Amino acid sequence: MNFLITGTTGIAQAAADMARSRGDRVFTIGLEDTADFQADLRDEAQTEAAVAAAATAMDGRIDGLFNVAGMSGRRFGDGPLDECTLDAFRATIEANAVTVFLINRAIIRHWLARSEKGAIVNLGSVLIEYPEPAHFATHAYGAAKGGVIAMTRAAASYYAPKGIRMNIIAPGLVRTPMTARAQTDPVIMDFMARKQPLSNGILDADDIASAALFLLGKESKHITGQVLSVDGGWSLS
Repeated sequence: MNFLITGTTGIAQAAADMARSRGDRVFTIGLEDTADFQADLRDEAQTEAAVAAAATAMDGRIDGLFNVAGMSGRRFGDGPLDECTLDAFRATIEANAVTVFLINRAIIRHWLARSEKGAIVNLGSVLIEYPEPAHFATHAYGAAKGGVIAMTRAAASYYAPKGIRMNIIAPGLVRTPMTARAQTDPVIMDFMARKQPLSNGILDADDIASAALFLLGKESKHITGQVLSVDGGWSLS
């Protein structure tokens, strides 16, 4: 199968490596020079160009999109609502919600123009349904990911008659470059051992990648509009 993946590190890298090891073709988009196509997915023109380049590289056929690219807004001032700055809110929404809108729209337009089916997996967060105020009070990030979940489910209903499936993975805390702050905090890591008991702490990127490839594949052909929590037990602890 042919997959388009946004992002080049962490979960995105794990998914790309896993897909390639199975014999799938992968085209990556991101800001880093390790991407197959460098683009800022907050920009409409760059996003459209990236999808066009992916289609050309994969002979016109894109079977699925795994949308991972995003960022934490902490460095801009994301935090509890009374402390969050307007700049932080806008930056976090741009990076985690606008990017999803633009890449989803571009790939859906590609499929509709060719009367093709396809599958999209967008990345949400366990924090949307199960917030954790002590260590993860980033309310702009929650707004962005909550918007992604709402948009994905609404679009899944609309495009199902066209054979386009759209699902969301809501991960718990995963070992990626974006979670470096948490990984170096012994208090948080001790907390995570209890919060995510199935993984005895932080999840591996492969745990999310394997779930994404399942949702992109033929085995999940009757699944759409769902939020799959891959959280090591976070939502139950």
